[in-house]
Amino acid sequence: MWLIAAHWKENERFDIYHLFSLDHSTYFCVVWVVHRKINIVNNLQQKSNSQQSAVGIWLLIGVFMLLMQIVIGGVTRLTGSGLSITKWEIVTGTIPPIGEAEWQEAFDLYKASPQYAKINQGMEMGDFKFIFFWEYFHRLWARLMGFVFLFPFIYFLAKGYLRNKLALHLIGVVALAMVVASFGWIMVASGLVSRPYVNAYKLTLHLMLGISLFAYVFWLAINYLWPRDGIAKLQGLKGWSTGVIAVAVIQLILGGLMSGMKAGLFFPTWPDMNGAMLPDVLQDGSQWHLDAFKHYDTNAFAPAIVQFAHRGVAYILTALVLVFTVRAFKQQPVGPAKLGFTLLPVLLLVQVTLGIVTVFNSIGTIPVSWGVLHQAGGVLLLANLIFVRHFCLSKA
Repeated sequence: MWLIAAHWKENERFDIYHLFSLDHSTYFCVVWVVHRKINIVNNLQQKSNSQQSAVGIWLLIGVFMLLMQIVIGGVTRLTGSGLSITKWEIVTGTIPPIGEAEWQEAFDLYKASPQYAKINQGMEMGDFKFIFFWEYFHRLWARLMGFVFLFPFIYFLAKGYLRNKLALHLIGVVALAMVVASFGWIMVASGLVSRPYVNAYKLTLHLMLGISLFAYVFWLAINYLWPRDGIAKLQGLKGWSTGVIAVAVIQLILGGLMSGMKAGLFFPTWPDMNGAMLPDVLQDGSQWHLDAFKHYDTNAFAPAIVQFAHRGVAYILTALVLVFTVRAFKQQPVGPAKLGFTLLPVLLLVQVTLGIVTVFNSIGTIPVSWGVLHQAGGVLLLANLIFVRHFCLSKA
């Protein structure tokens, strides 16, 4: 058998003529060697597929956890829970208060905050525990994501499962996650000075950084699970996909400002804004100055212009998505691309409906359930746009 292998290597080829010129024993040895080689190749392929599946599932788990963190953050914000924990303790903050004394200490720290003094004066311990839970859960989920990411990353890197380019991108994910967490505390700290709420602009920045992290990991997962090589490219849609995503990002920024300024409370009607298509405050030239944006909580101008822009961009985004989808279906997409473009108008319709329902129900307070669903819908719409863009950039 080893002589056959040596002969094979020496001649660099072993064609059908050689095979038929062998005696029976040698023939069976050759068959065994070939069969052995085929088994080795198959085993290597199965191992490679198993490794790829493990990394792919890990990335998708990360995408799901990031989406849930955005949802939990929305609940935390809309329930007024974000300022209930007045310290940023990365390690010791993992353990919640235990016992009556520790709970009272945490409550006393909250009582020193502007939110308690101006809004929640006289709050009972049970109500404090409710808002504490959501902020604690938001931070705990962030820590859990760190563990879910870090340990598999080290394992996959040590085993050689990650290509160099992907490994570098994942290091970028870690860096961005640290930035998101840091800005989270900067946002919270802005509500512990004088305002009883976090700064709307810092809240929007924190939200957009979180969405950027979600989009980054989702993009990595798509590229890993659906490599562009061999996927038919949809022609002439690269620019369209870029433009639609850019408008969607602007809309998400405006949505963050809507939430931070509680702008929905000022104009809870649709399609008009308290009986006018253009609110009176926007027609008052004396209101157009920077202080109106700085002191948005004492002036209706900033909430009005933000909500007016949010509605206007929604109409523009709706038109762009519909045209984008029609142009895509003219090329008869198949497989995942067809599914993505089919879902696009559906998600758009759901998102627009959620936005209108949220506005109608924003009387006195922003409805938590509708507000969170609307925020999640915006993130899912962005994810779908990123998904279909992948097929607009794919190599033919």
